[in-house]
Amino acid sequence: MEVCYQLPVLPLDRPVPKHVLSRRGAISFSSSSSLFGAPDPRQLAQRRGAISYDSSDQTALYIRMLDVRVRSQVGFEPERRGSHPYLGVDFRTLHSRAESAGSIPARRIRRLFSFQRHLLSSRFLRGAPHLNPLHILDEDYCGQAKCMLEKVGSWNFDIFLFDRLTNGNSLVTLTLYLLSHYGLIELFQLDMVKVHRFLVLVQEDYHNHNPYHNAVHAADVTQAMHCYLKEPKLAKSLTSCDILLGLLAAATHDLDHPGVNQPFLIKTNHYLAALYRNTSVLENHHWRSAVGLLRETELFSHLPAEDSLNMERQLGSLILATDISRQNEYLSKFRTHLDQEDLCLGNASHRHFILQMALKCADICNPCRPWELSKQWSEKVTEEFFRQGDIEKKHKLEVSPLCDSETNSIADVQIGFMTYVVEPLFAEWARFSDTRLSQTMLGHLCLNKASWNAMQPEASGSSEELESEQEASSRALPQGSPQS
Repeated sequence: MEVCYQLPVLPLDRPVPKHVLSRRGAISFSSSSSLFGAPDPRQLAQRRGAISYDSSDQTALYIRMLDVRVRSQVGFEPERRGSHPYLGVDFRTLHSRAESAGSIPARRIRRLFSFQRHLLSSRFLRGAPHLNPLHILDEDYCGQAKCMLEKVGSWNFDIFLFDRLTNGNSLVTLTLYLLSHYGLIELFQLDMVKVHRFLVLVQEDYHNHNPYHNAVHAADVTQAMHCYLKEPKLAKSLTSCDILLGLLAAATHDLDHPGVNQPFLIKTNHYLAALYRNTSVLENHHWRSAVGLLRETELFSHLPAEDSLNMERQLGSLILATDISRQNEYLSKFRTHLDQEDLCLGNASHRHFILQMALKCADICNPCRPWELSKQWSEKVTEEFFRQGDIEKKHKLEVSPLCDSETNSIADVQIGFMTYVVEPLFAEWARFSDTRLSQTMLGHLCLNKASWNAMQPEASGSSEELESEQEASSRALPQGSPQS
């Protein structure tokens, strides 16, 4: 990680020109897509930056984002903005680990497999025989991935295995399959080239160095969303537009996540916190980043402008619902609807609200998965919390709740999260959709919680204090809880 001072913000309220919209249309922590080659450092210094739209989507803020590493390569010195120091983190390397000198980066291996697949398909089209036995391995992996997709609606779907079988392309492969499965590509007359490019850019804009908030998590949430869309109440009520929005929101709901939470961005005076006024900072960023990719790829350019803007707004409404700090707000509204029995899925606004609740469930459904999968997710999310805590300690910042590895354990974090966040939400979802899937999820949740309880050391004097702190924090649910 590298520390710098706040870099100059180049303000500029003005109408968004067309040549600007042809570039990446949202702020991005990540560099240019590696699929298209890495730029020269000097070009990167000139191009690093992006655009974020204000609430009316009529003006743009041009923001220069040059990190110390790139600036030092081209002879620049870190700059100060006034006298207020800023902890600038290169989020692209925040969770990366040093590789041994002789190791081959996983990305290069994935590229090799992708190149082999390209070569294989090219030879197949030309009628040429297979010359390299490595193609057999690649083809076999492809076949296994296809077999898994036939059971993509199973709650036991192993997204980690699927990601390995697709050479790290689980999000692209899964989302493309589901769009085709629901007939959305034909129905909305989507250009397949644009669809594929959009999904590739989405996958590339997730930070795979993040232990938890990465493209595999997005693929897992998309698969869970598919399971919910198949539930009887939703399947017979949702429109094709609802389904399209639900899948796109699931795939992009954590787009360009930096691997730290909102309080970290606020306390380090990050420009995103200022831009979104410390409110749903990450969720707003995920939404605007998704809108930027939609506009860059012109995925909906063939639709009437009003329809396209409406899709963007509804996409934002879904993604913003995943803000864990608003959990009580949504849960209370959901419970009131269920108590009054006034939910009417023939009503567009009610359908949209149910989509929001489905996405919220999909986003935090890991504790409801089978133990073999749930345990892996718990370890990954806690690792990400603890890494943030280590960074905060290193820079003498106040350590965020649940991010201190010295006072918290995986079991502590998970039991509190299950008790005060997951259980209330899924209990209400089961009231709304009392199906076999809902009971299965609650059953796994109960067993997983018992498993974590069994892993805890013998009750100590501090355990009750920890539980009371977790209960208090869950009631308050401060902006940018680490789980968000």
